[in-house]
Amino acid sequence: MKKYLVMLAAATLAGASFAAWSIESLSNGDTGQLRPAGTVQVSGATDLGDLQDKLAEKAREQGAKGYVVNSASGDNRMFGTATIYK
Repeated sequence: MKKYLVMLAAATLAGASFAAWSIESLSNGDTGQLRPAGTVQVSGATDLGDLQDKLAEKAREQGAKGYVVNSASGDNRMFGTATIYK
């Protein structure tokens, strides 16, 4: 029974991580048919990876299919903005 619960938890976490990457970071020339739909901003990230994850989460909440990071700054408490595309 314990083994079953561990496998179920692993499958759930794997599915959650796949959902986290379903939104795509785009380059300015890679937006294709997508149209800009606004901007998102976040603060309090610990590093660039964390900042990108937080921007992706905000973009996903807005229903975006992709985003382009416009700015990133800060030392221990990073902040940044991104344009979202739908």
